[in-house]
Amino acid sequence: MKYVDEYRNKDLIESLILKIKSISSKNYSIMEICGGQTHTILKYSLQELLPKEINLIHGPGCPVCVTPIELIDKAISLSQRPDVIFTSYGDMLRVPGSSDDLLNCKARGAEVRMVYSPLDAVKIARENKEKKVVFFAVGFETTAPANARAIIEAEKLNLDNFSIISSHVLVPPAIEALLSSKNTNIDAFLAAGHVCTVMGYSQYENISEKYKIPIIVTGFEPVDILTGIYMAVKQLEDGRNIVENQYSRAVRRDGNLNAINLINSVFEISDRNWRGIGIITKSGLKMKEKYKRFDAEIIFDFPDLVVTQSNECIAGEILQGFKKPTDCPSFKNICNPEYPMGAPMVSPEGACSAYYLYKKRRN
Repeated sequence: MKYVDEYRNKDLIESLILKIKSISSKNYSIMEICGGQTHTILKYSLQELLPKEINLIHGPGCPVCVTPIELIDKAISLSQRPDVIFTSYGDMLRVPGSSDDLLNCKARGAEVRMVYSPLDAVKIARENKEKKVVFFAVGFETTAPANARAIIEAEKLNLDNFSIISSHVLVPPAIEALLSSKNTNIDAFLAAGHVCTVMGYSQYENISEKYKIPIIVTGFEPVDILTGIYMAVKQLEDGRNIVENQYSRAVRRDGNLNAINLINSVFEISDRNWRGIGIITKSGLKMKEKYKRFDAEIIFDFPDLVVTQSNECIAGEILQGFKKPTDCPSFKNICNPEYPMGAPMVSPEGACSAYYLYKKRRN
């Protein structure tokens, strides 16, 4: 297939649903690890089409959602400095910190600029030498190459007024952390196709073998996701547990070596705090010693930040797949896209925003 509408073909979707029904003999819980997949599942009502034996669980597949509150608070603190131009992707502007967000800061006069690439932030730094330009580098492995390139470009230009707040998180350690939990009820994973396009899927093979669980690298269209589910159920029914690649049109086992080398030239693996989940060992990226002069957390002094979060928001439980957005008493009531209590209601990849958008249309 070559065109996107072929991956949304009604007849093919119905055929895949029948195939899944024909082999499903037990109850299985399958977690998708990508917010883009979550939105497709909700948009096309895939859960409702599947047999009752198959339960789809939404995992921590949104890097915006798992950015810890203390980094949001640091970003807000920096944005209010008169000597700083704070730059960020648009989806970070509404993410709540302890008591504020970047969009409110911008409305009050802070110089917060939305950019579409970290190289845009480098350009702003070149054109505003009297200001310190900070970029909020958030994302899974998918955005890390571009951020690494921005650091290298800033070094090449000898910019002393450019830095980033690094909030990169890595998917495989998060999967392992979920599987290590005593509360886990996951039978198989749909791995994020875009992450694997960059990193490949060899890192998942040890996890699959260690925990005896199928992991299917999966794309983002309805046919992709249903094919991934079919492959997962087939493995479970056959008593197998390996990594399979449904998204072969974009993903190779070893990934994009140029992108991986670029990441490794600038970043090194570190422990990382995930919002709502906690510290996950070796699940993040920090800048290597050579590039520390571009690390905003080192360059700037921060006030003693008191990090707080709402006790009513159950985003942590949603991100770990223990609950769904509709289990939250605040969902659609005091928590909505206009007044979000947690990041999953803000981000275009957040599970809460998906439920609000697509469930609302049908009710």
